[in-house]
Amino acid sequence: MILADKIIELRKQAGMSQEELAEKMNVSRQSVSKWEGAQSVPDLNRILQLSEIFGVSTDTLLKDELALTTAISDVPDTTEPPLRAVSMEEANAFLHANTKAAFLISLGIACCIASIAPGSILERIERFGDALATIIMFLMIAGGVALLIIGSSFLKAYDYLNHEGIDTAYGVSGMVREKQSARRVQHLAELITGIALCILSFLPAMFTSEVFGDDSFPTAVCGTVMFVLIACGAFLIVRTSIINGGYEKLLEEGGYTRREKEAQNSVAHTIITVYWLVIVAGYLAYSLLTNDWGRSWIVFPVAGILCGALCAILKRSGK
Repeated sequence: MILADKIIELRKQAGMSQEELAEKMNVSRQSVSKWEGAQSVPDLNRILQLSEIFGVSTDTLLKDELALTTAISDVPDTTEPPLRAVSMEEANAFLHANTKAAFLISLGIACCIASIAPGSILERIERFGDALATIIMFLMIAGGVALLIIGSSFLKAYDYLNHEGIDTAYGVSGMVREKQSARRVQHLAELITGIALCILSFLPAMFTSEVFGDDSFPTAVCGTVMFVLIACGAFLIVRTSIINGGYEKLLEEGGYTRREKEAQNSVAHTIITVYWLVIVAGYLAYSLLTNDWGRSWIVFPVAGILCGALCAILKRSGK
């Protein structure tokens, strides 16, 4: 048995995750992952640390011909609840489902945002314009919500990745990191493009408003284009973020570290859910009563900023 396999076996016997072992040794989780993937070898000082942590001799660790015969009895299992094992097949299945969900969820959000776009032009039709714009808006929102529900259903079986500590099988971390690295340039390109589309979407409407006036047809067309560009930008940002988040879930990095999972609870989740329900209900009520769809959308970016502040407060208070 080689050193990489011995570290994996001893760590599992001790009931530790890669992150917990890394903390005990004051190294990064990536270092432990590389040791277990036989991509690098710990130096002599690290070998001595491993020997002390696992209660085995250095010869047992370093000599391939020596099997692991020492039972781990002096290292308590401090993981509550027990780590969830994730096989290579399960990891690949999750990444495949996550890619599908990313497309459907981002498309659903884009549909909800773009639902406002037809109103800029249709409201110019005197008799049925407002009614037609409202009908199209609710149809697009209904379709967007349906896509969100369908997309989320793909990830329902893997919800434990959001809340439980995991212990990935041999080779999983290396496979995930390789996929993440291969997509890093595309991720950044989609993220930057999405942000740019959202920021630049206002320029055509501002230009036509100055040249032709607020009530002109070109301004109405550019108002429609603005929401379409924002929807496209949101699609790119959400899609690439969900895909990259899938890699972080399996690697337990970013917002999915063990500590982040332990900090989560139903109280904070409930508060955030109620918060967004109130925001959406207020937006629809105000827009329907005033018919001011062209400006009422601003509630969502403002609500997003306030949601970030609310999350920070909840996290700090331990809720």
